[in-house]
Amino acid sequence: MGVSGSGKSTIGRMLAEALDLPFFDGDDYHPAENVAKMQAGIPLQDEDRYAWLMRLHLLAIDLLKQNGGVIACSALKESYRKLLIDGVAKDVKWILLEGEYDLIKERMEARTGHYMSADLLNSQFAILEIPSYAIRISIDNSPETITEHIMNSLTKSEIGIVGLGVMGRGLALNFATKGFSVSLYNRHVAGKEEYVARNFIASHAELQNAKGFDELASFVVSLQTPRKILLMVEAGSPVDAVIESLTPLLSPGDVIADCGNSHYADTKRRINQLAKQQLHFLGVGVSGGEKGARYGPSIMAGGSHEGYQLFQHLLESIAACDKQNRPCCNYLGDEGAGHFVKMIHNGIEYAEMQLIAELYGTLRYGYGFNPDGIAKLFDQWLTGIHQSFLLDITVQILRAREDDNWLLDKISDASQSKGTGAWALQSANELGVASPVIAAAVHARFLSGNIGGRAEASKLYHDLGRHVTPLDEDRLGDAFYLARLINHHLGFELLREASKAYHWNLDLQEIARIWTNGCIIRSSLMETLRDILPTSLLMHSSVYPQAKGKHGALIDLIVSGTSHQIHLPCHSAALNFLNGFTINQPTGNLIQAQRDFFGAHGFQRVDDPSGNIHHL
Repeated sequence: MGVSGSGKSTIGRMLAEALDLPFFDGDDYHPAENVAKMQAGIPLQDEDRYAWLMRLHLLAIDLLKQNGGVIACSALKESYRKLLIDGVAKDVKWILLEGEYDLIKERMEARTGHYMSADLLNSQFAILEIPSYAIRISIDNSPETITEHIMNSLTKSEIGIVGLGVMGRGLALNFATKGFSVSLYNRHVAGKEEYVARNFIASHAELQNAKGFDELASFVVSLQTPRKILLMVEAGSPVDAVIESLTPLLSPGDVIADCGNSHYADTKRRINQLAKQQLHFLGVGVSGGEKGARYGPSIMAGGSHEGYQLFQHLLESIAACDKQNRPCCNYLGDEGAGHFVKMIHNGIEYAEMQLIAELYGTLRYGYGFNPDGIAKLFDQWLTGIHQSFLLDITVQILRAREDDNWLLDKISDASQSKGTGAWALQSANELGVASPVIAAAVHARFLSGNIGGRAEASKLYHDLGRHVTPLDEDRLGDAFYLARLINHHLGFELLREASKAYHWNLDLQEIARIWTNGCIIRSSLMETLRDILPTSLLMHSSVYPQAKGKHGALIDLIVSGTSHQIHLPCHSAALNFLNGFTINQPTGNLIQAQRDFFGAHGFQRVDDPSGNIHHL
């Protein structure tokens, strides 16, 4: 592909010969009226090109049934390319021949017997949309050198993945099944990690065309330029170590995308560091767990926008799709915006998990439900407003058995974390944004880790009295829904404030759309919130009547659960936030007066807010 005069026919014939494939010149497929227009120096319009493009599209479908072929076609716009390869996209390789305007015009003026006038070159350049997914070849070299470069590129991989843990393996299979050529690298540790990439490839038929490496230089050489490398290694110093080893092997314009759970401040530092070496760096949040990585995650990208444009077609191809069949993937902003959004996603996730766990505790230990009974109730909820991925997997967990006992009872009561929840809480503190539900969820995990201390305390407090109150399952659902609504409100408010403070211009509605599928917190509630944003959720006209109507149910759940000695930190935090946010009963004035009393911090008067007054 390329503008007229770029050498498509010459290079196409030579490439077809080298590949032992038939060659087809797109110029031969123009209807007579198109040829007449071009001979008259009249640029073609989109409606003129449609019949021509359809002929070439049918040709491509026919070639797919055979051994393939080489087609020369200008394919200047993305819409043209989509039409050309509809139904055969994963089997197509694009090669863009590109050169300076003056060089191409000189060549066009020198050729004879062609109906395309050099006067039309301006119109060609005007509509050219350069595809990020194409192999780009400069026409400054000889045809023989250009063909050799193309042959070398065709044997190289489109993407490289460093790190073959659970998520790295899933993404590798995802890319391969989407038709991308992949190179895989995993470190070699004698006696521990040996030939990981090669063994992984050998065990999966989907990876028959992939290349495996445990030596970094060979891995880098195997990639098309500009190189696109995806890191799936542990956050922190391991990411820096890989970058340090990679960068001497890379060339200006190459892209590194960190798809682990890195801290957004580290991502910002790495972007600035690599920009000095003319390398692009992306911080990409990937959510969906093992199955999401394999079959379609939600993807939140940030960092170098130019780098994202090179990676865009790859990431969008493997992402989950929303109900409108759009990829749950987008560029969200520069610096560490992508990793920040993923961090807040995980903060909301922490609270969603804790809220479900609190309902489980209330039902099982407060009211004597067994796991099957709780699963039955939650299963009924899955068809309504409570539907979510997390509730769905909870039903499956509750019903799982081992040796005729519930599997859940064989799992240690010590929930763990990887730090993203705590980071979200730290960021909330730095930005001055209230996030009590996330805080409660994070602290609940910390508390659960103290198994020994809790066991001793339970012995000392085992004789506390319990006060039974009736349970209404509908009101239980209302309480759960309101707590979830508050949790999501707080998460999006944190994103809103971060966007202002860091000048990221985050699109909250787009973030919600990305989170409607693929990620861990996908739910029917997220579908609803997508249409409400960017309005503050609890202030929206469709939300606050619901919140007011369910307020009493949340109170009842906390009173009931507390009377049964059930730990309800997130539901309680949600209620306390809602009370503090909506009920005008000032108490902060007392705190400010206390601060002024002992620290002379001053305060603003209601009747004179213009100054800060210290009351002697």
